[in-house]
Amino acid sequence: MLRSINLAGSTAPGVSQAVLFEGGRPLYLSGHVPFDSSGQICGFDHASQLDQVFRNIATTLKSAGVGFEYMARLTIYVRDYKPALLETIQSVRNRWMGREHPTASALISVASLFHPDVLVEADAIAVVPG
Repeated sequence: MLRSINLAGSTAPGVSQAVLFEGGRPLYLSGHVPFDSSGQICGFDHASQLDQVFRNIATTLKSAGVGFEYMARLTIYVRDYKPALLETIQSVRNRWMGREHPTASALISVASLFHPDVLVEADAIAVVPG
């Protein structure tokens, strides 16, 4: 249903240059933030917050009847990004998303997000079969 398209010499491990929908309906996920089910910010470091963001994305995908294997596009917004954070971000991302069919992705550094204690946010596009 999703087909990765990668050019020779791609330098981003675990990321596809493009993902083609070969059937199904698109599911657009709004920005997911590190709030737990009680509305509290979960964690005060990038890794803890990103893990909660992925937990929230997993819940949204599950409610649509799919999992991460149906995600075509992911954008992660990081406050106060420094290159040393890349390894942490990739590690958390890889725990949640398989590397067999990587998504098209972007990582964007931002000066701030909607709440002063939120360090990460992510939005996505998935495909729902049928």
